[in-house]
Order: sequence, then structure tokens, then C-alpha cells
Amino acid sequence: MQKSYSNLVHTRVPGTLGGLLVLVGFVLIGMAVGNILAIVILTLLTSSDANSITGLLTTLFAEPEKVPNGWLLMMILQGTVHFFSYLLPSLLYWFYMERKDFGDFNFKDRPAVSIWFLACILVLVFIPVNSLFIDLNSKMSFPNALSGIENWMRDKEDQNEMLTKFMTSYTQVGQLIIALVVVVLLPAVGEEVLFRGIIQRKLAQHWANVHVAIWVSAAIFSAIHFQFFGFLPRMILGALFGYLYFWSGRLSVAILAHFINNGFILVMMFLRNIKVLDINIEEKEVMPVTAIIASAVLTIGILYEIRKTGNKQPVITTNN
Repeated sequence: MQKSYSNLVHTRVPGTLGGLLVLVGFVLIGMAVGNILAIVILTLLTSSDANSITGLLTTLFAEPEKVPNGWLLMMILQGTVHFFSYLLPSLLYWFYMERKDFGDFNFKDRPAVSIWFLACILVLVFIPVNSLFIDLNSKMSFPNALSGIENWMRDKEDQNEMLTKFMTSYTQVGQLIIALVVVVLLPAVGEEVLFRGIIQRKLAQHWANVHVAIWVSAAIFSAIHFQFFGFLPRMILGALFGYLYFWSGRLSVAILAHFINNGFILVMMFLRNIKVLDINIEEKEVMPVTAIIASAVLTIGILYEIRKTGNKQPVITTNN
């Protein structure tokens, strides 16, 4: 029989939602363990006691620049929490509940080299189009009756923006390498394994409709970041990664695209920090119309080529 979920797109598989509930349990336990372990690590590194670690964490999230070695401590905190919240519980669920291995994330033979190249180019040429969605989402407003919710969301967004600015204020190559591992590589692997490798596939099996599964898993992927005024562009990126995975049949293609997308931003910010470039990649203004149109045309063309090439790849078969 065919190995993975390409043969399940039109065949509903019972029990998949139960598996997702178990996965959620794994993730919640992982989050708890990750946060506790991160606090223990920070306590040991800073020689803090139970009382001072509370103050340290409060200052670290409110005014991180006032904490000695605050940047490194924030990286350790984020890396530990992310690993235990996303990657580790996902792999434990995959290995011990699904009884599968790494190879089972793939359901097509190794893709043509062109797919890897096009996946990298795709996320870069899509940036102008996504700037339009970023602008639309950032200008979202609520009715007066929901002003309290909007204010809370904007406060949360401002805090996340402040922390992001602090964590990307590096000017040393060593810091850039650490950031690429913690902020780029770890999320690229962990989030793609969880949201595309497991959740998207389980939803496709439940609904027998891969397109619904791609967009729902992309919405969950965006929502879990709790950055409400960036929900739309992140969801669209998630869907983009989802289609790359489905058409290529290789989770590593989606991981690579995710890595290139986030890594490009971090490298551009580093080059701006050391005054090599004067371009602010985090600028929320919409790009020129001509750039958006060209971006849209190239994005559609690249997606078409990836889909066409991917459809020619043989599906992996197994005797199980």
C-alpha cells in the first residue's frame, strides 16, 4: 500500500482526532517541563534564589536590557522552552504513540534538486506580497465594545515587538550564530514536525481533504504564537509551508523553506545592526505596487512549477 497520507486525501481515517488530543497532552506537558527546566537553568546560571529569580524573570521580560547577560539568558530561555514545547513532545508522540520513525514523515521519493532551490527562492520572492497582508493585519481594529480585548492584544504585541527588537540587536557573529540556531533552526524543525508533519497529516486523514487540513493547521500554527496583529501573514506562510510539504512529499523541504524565511530576516537585521545595509527588513509599510505584482506573479509561477515537479515524484510504498 502507499506509505503516507497522499493516499488518505480522499479516504477518511477514524480515530485521528483522538490522536491529536494525545498530542496536545504531550505538548502541554512539554511546555510545563520546558518552563520549569528553563527557570532551573537560569537560577543556576545567575546564582539566584527563589525570590530573586522571580524578579529576574519579571525584569527579563519587561526591561531585558537591564539584566546582566540578558540577551544570552533570553536565548537560553527561549531555546529550552521551544525544544520541550514543540520538538521533543512531537517526536515522542511520533515514535511511541504512532510507532513511526523519521523516514515516515516522507511519503514521496527524494525530490528533484530544483524543488529545494525553488522552495528557497519562493519564500524570498513572496516577501512583497506578504507585506500587504502584514499591513492589513496591523491595521485591524475592533468595535468599541471590544476595545478592552484590542488594547490587551496591542499591549501583548508591543511586548513581543520589544523582546524581538532586543533579541535581534546583536552585532557579533557569535551572537548571530546563536540566534540562527535558537530563533531559526530550532523553530524551523520543531514547528514543521509538529504542525506540518503531524497535525496537518492527522487533519487530512480525519477530513479526507488536504486543503482544509493545510489551512486549519496553518491557522493553529499562527494562533499559537499569540501575535494577533501578525496572525494573517503568519497563517499564509504556514499554508505555504504546508503546500510545499504536500507537493514535495518531504518534510525537509518545508523545514528548509521555514529556515530560509526566518534566517534571511535575521541576517538582514544583523547586516543593518553592523551598518553594512540601511534596509529595515522589519518595516511594516507596504511595498510598491509593482513589487507586489511581480512578487505575486513569481510566487504563483514557482508554486505551479513545484506542484508540477512534485506530482511526478513516485509515492513511497510499503508492505505494512
